[in-house]
Amino acid sequence: MIRTRRLFYSVCRDKIMLSATARSDNYILLEPKSVFDPKLVLPENQTPSQTAAGAQHLRLPNINVKLDFQNRTYWAAMRPSVRPIFTMDLLRDMLFMQESIRQITRETKDHPRQAIEYVVFGSSTPGIYNLGGDLAHFADRIRARDRASLQAYAYACIDVIYGNATAFYAPVVTIGLVQGDALGGGLECALSFDLLVAEKNAKMGLPEVLFNLMPGMGAYSFLSRKIGTAAAEKLIMSGKVYTAEELHQLGVVDILADDGDGENVVREYIERNSRKHNAHTAMYRARRRVNPITYDELRDIVDIWVDATLGLGEPDLRKMLRLTAAQDRRLAAAMVSDTQVILERTS
Repeated sequence: MIRTRRLFYSVCRDKIMLSATARSDNYILLEPKSVFDPKLVLPENQTPSQTAAGAQHLRLPNINVKLDFQNRTYWAAMRPSVRPIFTMDLLRDMLFMQESIRQITRETKDHPRQAIEYVVFGSSTPGIYNLGGDLAHFADRIRARDRASLQAYAYACIDVIYGNATAFYAPVVTIGLVQGDALGGGLECALSFDLLVAEKNAKMGLPEVLFNLMPGMGAYSFLSRKIGTAAAEKLIMSGKVYTAEELHQLGVVDILADDGDGENVVREYIERNSRKHNAHTAMYRARRRVNPITYDELRDIVDIWVDATLGLGEPDLRKMLRLTAAQDRRLAAAMVSDTQVILERTS
């Protein structure tokens, strides 16, 4: 039994079962036979909407999912209810999402018209992919010397990250689609997929060093394998925010898209490579075998990160909270910009 699934059940306890209909406060996971309708993870009292293209629109509290069986693609977009950061609620929904992907691939082996071969993970927040960890929570728990809470949060993050990094143990190609700011844990999440597609002016970086910390949920593991240890350490210790174009030149971003064209570029990539899907999944499996990122490695680095967080002083925590305030201003600006666009379109 894989580690992510064990955590999935420990997080959700008796709230979810694959063999029969199960209910929680927010979900119904339908019986396996229902996959062929197709239906899967749905908020309670909600039904999917069928489109002409054969897609199903499903909703988790913090993630929108569109199952496009015609193009064999599972589209997922974060839509955090409060702030575009990794809250425990969002992490829980990502675990549900991962289990739904495993369930679909298991139960559609003999139903190729309802199979998925690609998983795309992006964001529905305009101008923002994800701003990373819950810094205000970190500061509060550091001041309280609460190692257990910091460790629990970080372990939940790497359970999700490890699921991404192993392609959920499913025969799929995974794609992180970045169309806005991806900072700290947001960048770590994007790095955990087989391919990272980003729009040219998307901003990405690891700002943790600015408040005397290092990123602890996969950045070192992914970057050192992708661009080498020296380049990874230079990027991490710079604390700099890069454009996607700059990271493409460094080899961090795999595919560059014009601003506003990210989804189209992903669709074109899938259409162009769908006949090579078997070769690509085999290649990515080989990559994971030759240069594996193990759960133990991620967990050990988390423990190093927890030790480092508890070593932060009050000046460091004040810098951390100033960054939180800057993130809030960035979110407010993005919301204003999006509202202006909507008003212009409707005027």
